[in-house]
Amino acid sequence: MSAGAPNRRTVLTALGLGLATAGCGAVDSGRPVATSRRGGESAPGCVLTPEGTEGPYYVDTDLIRGDIREGRPGAPLSLRVTVVDADSCDPLRAAAVDIWHADARGAYSGVEEESRFLRGIQHTDNAGIVSFSTIVPGWYDNRTIHIHVKVHVGGQEVHTGQVYFDDEVTAAVAAVAPYADRADPRTRNDQDFLFRRGDDHALLSVAGHPSTGYRADITIGVRA
Repeated sequence: MSAGAPNRRTVLTALGLGLATAGCGAVDSGRPVATSRRGGESAPGCVLTPEGTEGPYYVDTDLIRGDIREGRPGAPLSLRVTVVDADSCDPLRAAAVDIWHADARGAYSGVEEESRFLRGIQHTDNAGIVSFSTIVPGWYDNRTIHIHVKVHVGGQEVHTGQVYFDDEVTAAVAAVAPYADRADPRTRNDQDFLFRRGDDHALLSVAGHPSTGYRADITIGVRA
């Protein structure tokens, strides 16, 4: 990390975090927003993204970066996350969005070694958006392809969950290298215990092809 780059603590504890002034119309209706609620009802047209499972592979890092690939092979993925206030629909500026996921082999960094591939954190712009350059993850035993997401606002954790890909996308990815080199079969969404339990609200909106790369979008509603 360069000497002038903000670290995780700077992002999570920065003063002056606030809402952008855009209204509900600023939220792109083409990006999925979860429909469940926690801690009270949301205003009409706005939804609070339900909490999910953090999983066993979270590592608290200082990796403030948009490109998290570190040379890991796989289908290119441009991931865009929009964070909005679940009550007002306003985009949230300076929210810290932390993501992590497995590589094409289904392995996570930071578990048994000091590597930090496919992990990173960004803070949202005035439109409530962060973007990451990564790869489509691989699957592992009993888990479908997914990405973990954690959101902090004003230094407080306001959301932890996982986002998923449609089975048509993961089937196309599984048919090309390096995913196709694996001996274990791909886990589908309907075989994943967390997805079946109610995480089906968290499907990414995805466009693209394994050879040219994918773009994925999702909107997360939080109560800050």
